[in-house]
Amino acid sequence: MKKYMIHLNSRRCVACHGCEVHCKVNKNLPIGPFLCAIETTPLVKVGGVPKLEITFSHCRHCDEPMCVPICPTDAMVQRDDGIVYIDQEKCIGCMACAKACPWDIPVPNPDDGKAVKCDFCMDRLDAGLKPACIAKCATHALKLLVLEEA
Repeated sequence: MKKYMIHLNSRRCVACHGCEVHCKVNKNLPIGPFLCAIETTPLVKVGGVPKLEITFSHCRHCDEPMCVPICPTDAMVQRDDGIVYIDQEKCIGCMACAKACPWDIPVPNPDDGKAVKCDFCMDRLDAGLKPACIAKCATHALKLLVLEEA
């Protein structure tokens, strides 16, 4: 079985947030919370050299996601390849998935109140393309890793 992961090379990332913008464009989402986020820490000195720590936060598509069984409408679904996604037709916006998620990943869509989250742009993956955040990363700091599990 495949398992997908997104890896950030923080030495290449310039924290332009282009990945976040292209994610929202690909999902046709309004201004508001991001499905993934580039986060920076305040400038610190490491060995006398200024350094900015950059992290990329997104859904971890857990092996046993707590958000899936808690959903009262079965809108949270895990595919055979491990991708966890939200069936927007079934979602009622109760946000039980966000409460169950240890990282508070699902967020409400400001337009309709339904939950949204990273799904690795599974429509793009199924078409043989990279997720939007990776395809549009100007510095090639993001990489899709495909792990094969036994």
